[in-house]
Amino acid sequence: MLSERMLSTVVRECTKSYLNLKPVTEDRMPAPVPGQRYMLYMHVPFCERLCPYCSFNRFPFAEDRARPYFANMRREMLMLKDLGYDFDSVYIGGGTPTILLDELCDTIDLARETFSVKEVSSETNPNHLIPSYLDKLQGRVQRLSVGVQSFDDGLLKQMDRYDKYGSGQEILERIQDASPYFTSMNADMIFNFPAQTEDILIRDIERVIESGASQTTFYPLMASPSVEKSLARTVGKVDYVREQRFYEIICELLTGELPGVEVAGGKVGAQGERGLFEHGSAWTFNRRGTGAAGEEAMIDEYVVDYEEYPAIGSGGITYLGKSLYVNTFSVRDYNAAIEGGRMSMMGKATFTKRNRMRYRFMMQLFGLRLDKRQFKRDFGCSVEAGLPVEMAFMAASGAFAVNDDEELTLTPKGRYLMVVMMRQFFIGVNNLRDQARAALTGEERELIFG
Repeated sequence: MLSERMLSTVVRECTKSYLNLKPVTEDRMPAPVPGQRYMLYMHVPFCERLCPYCSFNRFPFAEDRARPYFANMRREMLMLKDLGYDFDSVYIGGGTPTILLDELCDTIDLARETFSVKEVSSETNPNHLIPSYLDKLQGRVQRLSVGVQSFDDGLLKQMDRYDKYGSGQEILERIQDASPYFTSMNADMIFNFPAQTEDILIRDIERVIESGASQTTFYPLMASPSVEKSLARTVGKVDYVREQRFYEIICELLTGELPGVEVAGGKVGAQGERGLFEHGSAWTFNRRGTGAAGEEAMIDEYVVDYEEYPAIGSGGITYLGKSLYVNTFSVRDYNAAIEGGRMSMMGKATFTKRNRMRYRFMMQLFGLRLDKRQFKRDFGCSVEAGLPVEMAFMAASGAFAVNDDEELTLTPKGRYLMVVMMRQFFIGVNNLRDQARAALTGEERELIFG
């Protein structure tokens, strides 16, 4: 697909130009803008084993390393309170946030006591979907995102997840048991593994439906430079040629959407019926008729609803104003900074107005709708005047379903182009993480690089 290749190239080059870290001298994040809504991101960088496709900051779990870390993350949270921040939403990512459940619960409880938190979203792994964990998470966490990746036993073995988390059938049964505990249960999937056939993908989609999960996210496999070798060694070399076909299969089976087919009342599938799911973003799907559907649904890409957000924890990435800050990837240095009364930013990238407009364009369209009036209020120009090349490319590619004075929305092809754009953007963010990871020394470097 020519437009996919062109878009991949352009986004890759753009992210290289503006996602470059420079040393930071600040020991505190900027103060909040009065009246602005913020979400708080927390990063827990510990895993039982390290997956070959993951570029996030993560270390092999050791309790004596993790307990002081959680305590310091709670201290950092209170630093944000002292700066004047309040939050109505918290997202806890990793790593594996549930790896020390008592520490996680204490951290969530402090966040709820300190801020105006209405919803908490946390990631976890399938081996933690057991009653002793679920009972403690119920009420504390509204949205639980479970890293499934695939239900196929062969792919799970390639990813070194079969021995850790069980067979696809065991994972399916655990999600079925866990779903009633949460407002939203998300099955986190990956598509376009080299060894994944269309039949394997279709079976994965069928199992997502069977699982009872109220939400599912299907990420395209992302081959950033830091994981290309480990991916090639374990699951094979990534091929983007069939990515669009796989994405169309996912959309068709989950939503009933057939590319280019419109009828009164919505999209229809092969049997003339709407699917069980609807789009929450370009790659997030919410089950119709559940608490996860509609505008209130929480999704992994929190940046759709919260353009600016501070992040705490080692490896956290903050976006505030014109600046993107990256916290140190060293747990040792992180602990020393917090215990010394400082926050832990080690580098930042500053966005020009044009790049801020590009970021808004990408994130709102990934969330399925760009508000043109808001864009003009915030940037002082229309999206057509601010981003003429981007608008012309997307229009010529048939990406827009609605393009009027108020909004932009997407056709099925437009949604796929946003998947491509976000895939390349996240590869760029992973390159940013690699810049921070390269500063690791001593034991920590040995733990990650061997």
